[in-house]
Amino acid sequence: MRLTLDYQGAYDWPAMLDFLAARAIDGLEVVRSGSYARSFCLHGLQGTFVISQAPGHGLAVELAYADSAALPQIVARLRRMFDLDADLPAIHRHLATDPLLAPLIARSPGLRVPGTWDGLELAMRAVLGQQISVAAAIRLAGKLVAQYGAPLVGSEPWLPGLRQVFPEAQVLASADLATLGMPRSRGRTLSGVAQALLENPGLFEAREHLPASVAPLLALWGVGDWTAQYIALRQMREADAFPPGDVGLLKALAALEGQPVSAQYLLARAESWRPYRGYAAQVLWTSLSRGD
Repeated sequence: MRLTLDYQGAYDWPAMLDFLAARAIDGLEVVRSGSYARSFCLHGLQGTFVISQAPGHGLAVELAYADSAALPQIVARLRRMFDLDADLPAIHRHLATDPLLAPLIARSPGLRVPGTWDGLELAMRAVLGQQISVAAAIRLAGKLVAQYGAPLVGSEPWLPGLRQVFPEAQVLASADLATLGMPRSRGRTLSGVAQALLENPGLFEAREHLPASVAPLLALWGVGDWTAQYIALRQMREADAFPPGDVGLLKALAALEGQPVSAQYLLARAESWRPYRGYAAQVLWTSLSRGD
């Protein structure tokens, strides 16, 4: 099945692909030739999709999934994952009033906040990434998928490299994930998050405001503010979610300021970015990766 998903404003597709490529889990995702492909499981059925930029203001999707009744839900997930519903021109006009952000936005007017296909998957990634590098976290995620993910059945021949789907919550909740090569406390957190989702299916859904959205996450053992804010930004699409203690944000702002900065300074500096601090964070993260 072929779809085209529209969006407003510009779209920095290379930046989106760079972000996804750096975090692609072996066997689950493939980024190549200007496209992103992945496997998934929804309502007990496996599927795959590949997405790329289409002419004009749209993204082209090639979807393989047996239940057409789930199409609206799949489209909603894709729109969230690729940040297609943001009023990016308005967001960037607001952020560009900051003289430090203005030139970065001018160089990449289509920079969007990457989302995620699934809240549990993002939470697992976020917990795995606590206090280690992105590359190390993705290696652990690859082990998790290889050991606990179900094999992908009947993958399309034009999607080589997709072999498994992400593990289900019930599998992760009962697994001893510390055997993957991480601190036992982190394995406990991963299993605890999966169990919390089984008990509260709305765990990763946005609520009436940001503090209410992150409160159920912060109540979980081993989940701190950085993890909760990261999940709120990429899964719940909370535009003002912001982790002020993030090392990448501190490095990026320090490079722009020309001097070291503290988390307290970053938090105060970010007040003028409300209600779009999450988009400002993406601008800063991208400036660091691109060497701006």
